[in-house]
Amino acid sequence: MAPRPHWLFGDQLGPHFLDPRHGGPDDKAPVVMIEARSVLRRRRFHRAKAHLVLSAMRHRAAELGDRVTYVRAETYAEGLEKVRGRRASSPLTVRHPTSRRALDFVGGLEGVEILPAKGFLVSHDDFAEWAGRNKGKGSGKGEKGGGQPQPLRLEGFYHWVRERHDLLMDGDHPAGGRWNLDHDNREPPPRGQDTLDVRGPWRPSEDDIDDEVRRDLDRWERDGDVSFVGRDGPRSFPATRREARTALRHFVAHRLAGFGRHEDAMLAADPVMSHSLLSVPLNLGLLDPAECVEPAEQAYRSGDAPLNSVEGFVRQIAGWREYVWHLYWHFGEDYRHRNALRHTTPLPDWFLDLDADAVTANCLSTVLAQVRDTGWTHHIPRLMVLGSRALQDGWDPAAVTDWFHRCFVDGYDWVMLPNVVGMSQYADGGMMTTKPYTSGGAYIKKMSDFCAPCAYRPDHRTGEEACPYTAGYWSFLHRHRTRLAANHRTARAVKGLDRLGDLRELLDTTAERGDAPP
Repeated sequence: MAPRPHWLFGDQLGPHFLDPRHGGPDDKAPVVMIEARSVLRRRRFHRAKAHLVLSAMRHRAAELGDRVTYVRAETYAEGLEKVRGRRASSPLTVRHPTSRRALDFVGGLEGVEILPAKGFLVSHDDFAEWAGRNKGKGSGKGEKGGGQPQPLRLEGFYHWVRERHDLLMDGDHPAGGRWNLDHDNREPPPRGQDTLDVRGPWRPSEDDIDDEVRRDLDRWERDGDVSFVGRDGPRSFPATRREARTALRHFVAHRLAGFGRHEDAMLAADPVMSHSLLSVPLNLGLLDPAECVEPAEQAYRSGDAPLNSVEGFVRQIAGWREYVWHLYWHFGEDYRHRNALRHTTPLPDWFLDLDADAVTANCLSTVLAQVRDTGWTHHIPRLMVLGSRALQDGWDPAAVTDWFHRCFVDGYDWVMLPNVVGMSQYADGGMMTTKPYTSGGAYIKKMSDFCAPCAYRPDHRTGEEACPYTAGYWSFLHRHRTRLAANHRTARAVKGLDRLGDLRELLDTTAERGDAPP
């Protein structure tokens, strides 16, 4: 009997997704790939993201050669019909998709067997077992109180993953005696430097497939079929397995050692700093998380990278990435509609259009330009500049989630839903984190070089030079005073409102600004 065809999604592009030794299809099974134009019609994606995903899919199809049937169609349903022909229920296998919408779609198809998820260290069943044991438990001092729901804590999950996979462990103890070296990884950028003294990231060279994709996107835009935001410069991220492996080796050899200290810092002229950029090929499925953390640990064991850098990198992949993936499924579909703070303000046009030139605040203009030009910026600008602006201004969290999904090259539904609803916008009211993450301009001044050339002053709350983040921070605390006063993580900050003699002027100034670019 001939093996059943296997449908390969555009974020399942590594060889591990087809490996029969890990629950994959028969190694002789024909492969089906479907490029559905409707995906680009539904949302206004970043142009660089559309280019990257289509380039990666077409490169994978070229690698698979005669084994693959590559279908270009209006919708996935139409593509499947072309593949199956008149036998609409002919047998087919598919890996567990990464979005609820895709899972619901393939789950409703006759004759389709859904194989176990791949691309993560922890299975759904194992996470469910861990969550059942740890539901309602805090992770240490101060986790209870304030009437907040007790979330499944990242730190406990991270310890469990490390132990289970023997990552950075010395017997039964964490390497170096501490699980988390985050305290060592919060240094501001070095004074007097515009960039870090570190070798730059590996970048790919484009080829004929990239040229073909760009021509197609140009034609679709001209015809009015699709519309994009952002700029599509030369491709900056891996689109093939070989490129992804090269980028990983380059990071471990040349950049990992300097990653930790300035992990949370920001430099206007150096948006990448020592970050790996590996979230992009990881989320395309070109890399497996195990093959990323293992050479990083080897670099520590051999003395080529310090523990704080390696632990910070391992925590990003084996901790946070796994945690977000599983919370996406654990919290259920209703999670996307959470809006505990009742924020409903629409996103302003300048933000939707990535119009960095319309923005006066240097931090926000700089970061928005990074997104416009590359579809990427690292986690601190995402959280403390972009997300903080949305939180302070009360933007609709569902719209903010959609924006991050569309505008980031590593953004997918499973990535952005917990990251934005839970971490960035606190829209779940504490299911994921114990406090909202926002700050005044003082934090941005400390952790970046954005403030010196800015028209605003981070220590000014009112007046023409009032920093939008400083004023916005106090306005946010005032707006949610009752809720935040009952949270032990924010109660002290709320009490600070009583010491502001200019609070009324501050609130009036913030209200007058409205949705105008800060």
